[in-house]
Amino acid sequence: MQIKTMRAGPAAALFGAAALVAAAATTGPATAGDSAPEYTVVDGYTIPEPLTETPGDPVMGRKWVINRKLGNCLSCHQMPIPEEQFHGETGPALYGVGDLYDAGELRLRMVDPKVLNPYSMMPAFYKTEGLHRVRTGFEGKTILNAQQVEDIIAYLMTLKDTSGARAAADN
Repeated sequence: MQIKTMRAGPAAALFGAAALVAAAATTGPATAGDSAPEYTVVDGYTIPEPLTETPGDPVMGRKWVINRKLGNCLSCHQMPIPEEQFHGETGPALYGVGDLYDAGELRLRMVDPKVLNPYSMMPAFYKTEGLHRVRTGFEGKTILNAQQVEDIIAYLMTLKDTSGARAAADN
């Protein structure tokens, strides 16, 4: 098992064409407002430990996903949220994502997707170090706090076998 602990220092959050970028996770539970938390990437593809002691709330996670001024997930991803218009197509569709990945794998993708793909255009939602072109006023800030990340992961984990919903979206 390969373990790499990383520290996110006071660098910034990116607010660009894609979205803003954010701060890091921890080896143990973190709380929103941590200025430079640590997170542990295990085997290069997962952050297995939750960022908070409070479990994620899938109902709140769905609200954060829809919020175009916060996570703005719908700008890049298609999701089973038919009441919202204009789903993006630059990122993968998230139908059934809860069947494809576990919570730790999704957590890494939200905290710092560039660990998996350095060319990813997805912003890091919970990281503050190593970011570029950070908008003035967003230095050292995250897009999402730790609880919001956990809420979104809890929501994404509910997106299971959706073959019927995917077919309906294609029509």
